[in-house]
Formats: sequence, structure tokens, C-alpha cells
Amino acid sequence: MRVTVERNELLTALQRVQGVVEKRNTMPTLAHVLLEAKPEGLEILATDLELGMRGLYKATVEEPGSVTFSARKLYEILKEIREADVAMTVTDNCVITMKAGRSQFKVVGLPSKDFPPLPGIEREGLIPLPGAELLRLIRKTLFAVGDNDTRYVLNGLLITLMKTGGTHVIRLVGTDGHRLAVADQELDIDAQKAPADEVKVIVPKKAAFEIRRLLEENGNEPMIGFTKNMLIFRKSGLVLTSRLMEGTYPNYQQVIPKPGKQKITVNRDELEGALRRVSVLSKDKSHAVKLTFAKKSITLFASHPDMGEAVEDTPADCTGEEFSTGFNAQYLLEALGVIDSETVILHMDAPLSPCLIQEHENPFFQTVVMPVKV
Repeated sequence: MRVTVERNELLTALQRVQGVVEKRNTMPTLAHVLLEAKPEGLEILATDLELGMRGLYKATVEEPGSVTFSARKLYEILKEIREADVAMTVTDNCVITMKAGRSQFKVVGLPSKDFPPLPGIEREGLIPLPGAELLRLIRKTLFAVGDNDTRYVLNGLLITLMKTGGTHVIRLVGTDGHRLAVADQELDIDAQKAPADEVKVIVPKKAAFEIRRLLEENGNEPMIGFTKNMLIFRKSGLVLTSRLMEGTYPNYQQVIPKPGKQKITVNRDELEGALRRVSVLSKDKSHAVKLTFAKKSITLFASHPDMGEAVEDTPADCTGEEFSTGFNAQYLLEALGVIDSETVILHMDAPLSPCLIQEHENPFFQTVVMPVKV
């Protein structure tokens, strides 16, 4: 194998796959990327057996071939190289020689035959989606997905493609049992390309995070598709595949309360700033902050048994009777962090009832945060 590729092109490829490569040494080859020199360019693949990514990059291929290269070492080398082009030669015993200007590196790779195969992907059946809107949906819901939750399905993002009336809608839902986020988007897609039946799948958090990273890059609009047990995401010559999660997602609609008698309207930035300041003196594990809702203000209070206490008033418009409740400040801050409007509306029925948080004049997004005892 002999190939010359632009350093920036190769560095971009390695940056994309860093989140996919398996960091644990369960299988040595999973810490590697597969480099395949083909007449049309250099294909780079990475997988952790659950999630896979492949991309074709521009390169001058003098001799086709393939080898696996430590993803971390290749990335570290490329970060230090300053020359525009990198030439790579691979011997039969998988020794990779990299040349860039006056620098030369010799690295031992692994045989490409040991690299796990990625599933073949067809273009048929993929649904075109607006990239900016899909990115917005993921940003508004991914924060609520669980991390290593014992309830397995809560570690995934629920994606539903459905038809409401005559309109196709995509809905994303994330929850860890303590907070919930739901975001919808109407789709303007050809009826022939839309799925005939409702599609409901659970995508692992890691896969959703990598999709978000790819959407943050400029490029063509993405396409997405689902088989019985796999998600396929295609964008600008990149293909990401992920195994879907098995199980039954909880009935999240039962958790979403209807707007209650207590309605609190507040400036998002002012509430977020007050929460950050007061929570500095909250208890380390619970991050508990007490909120008292009065007619014209919210009083925030936090105390730490060894440090002291903090209190701050924030202007707000509250309907209903005055009452107090408590929240994990971190959960509230993460919910406020994905809200785009200047005004936030909070709905509650009682001090220990779920808190429904909505954006001003946006019926397509809502998040729920459960209160805590303080």
C-alpha cells in the first residue's frame, strides 16, 4: 500500500472517529482505524462493534492495500505535523512508514483481516432530513438521556417518525427518570420516501452524540434510515451505523403534566444566572436549591452544612398562591441551557409535582424536571 493524502484531510477523518474508537483494550484492533487505499481514494473505518463510521477521503493512491493503525497514535502524529501532505507506505508485515517533510515515522499496525467488518449499506430506504432541524432536536433532548442507568432503555434516545393528520413528524425523546425532554419537527418530505408505517426506535446515547457532532459540520443534508436492528446515517460521503437498543421505552406521555394552576413566567438568562450563583453553596451530590414562587419574584436559596448559604431574588410573574419547592440545580440549568427563547414558562400544581418547562411561543418543545425535597 502506497498513498499520499493531505494532512488536513487525514486529520479531519481522525477527529471524526475519535468518539467511535473503543478506548478499552477488549480487542486490540478496536483501538485502531482501518485504512483502505482504493482507486477512488482513502477509506477510513472505525468501530466499537456497536457503532461504526466509514468515510472516503481524497488521496493519491499509487498502490492499493489496507492496514489498521492505532487511532490515538495516528491522531497524535498528525497534530504535530505541519507539512501539507503525508505519504504512507505499508510493508507486508504491517509496518507503516509515514513521511512528511523532514519527519519520518515507522509504526507497527495490525493486519486488516483482523478488523471487524462493517455492515453493507444501501441508499434505498433512507429518508432525507433537514440537518439544522435534526441538530436542534438532538441538542434539545440529548441532555436528558441517562448515563449508565440500570434501566437500559433510558440510556438511549427515542426517535419516532409518524404521520399526524397529513403531516410527517419526527419526535425525539430523552429521559433518565429525573427529567424528560420532548422535541418535535414537521417534515417536508416526499410521500414516496416517507415510511409507510410509524417508526419507533431507541438509539444509543453514544450514537446520538456522534450524529450531533457530524451535523455540526457544514455539508450536505443528511439521510437517515432504520432496519430491524440498525440505524443508518449518511452525510457528505460519511456513513455512520449503530446497533439499535432493544426494549420498551417508558410511556413518557404519562409523565408530562398539563399546565397547572401555578404558572411562572421568568427571563431565562436571569433565572439561569441566579441558579448558577446560588448553587455554588448547594450540597455537592444533590445540588439542591429551594425556590419560593411569589407574585413578582422567585427567591432561590441554597445551603451547605460546612460552607454556608446563599440567597437571591429574581423578578418573575407568578400566578396562583405562593409556595416553595426544591430542584436539583444541575437538572434545571441543563434544561434552561437548551431553551432558545428569552422567556421561560414553568408550570406546577404542587410543591412535589413535576415541573413542566416550556419555551415562549414554541409548542414543539417541552421538558419536565422532577422536584426534590429540601
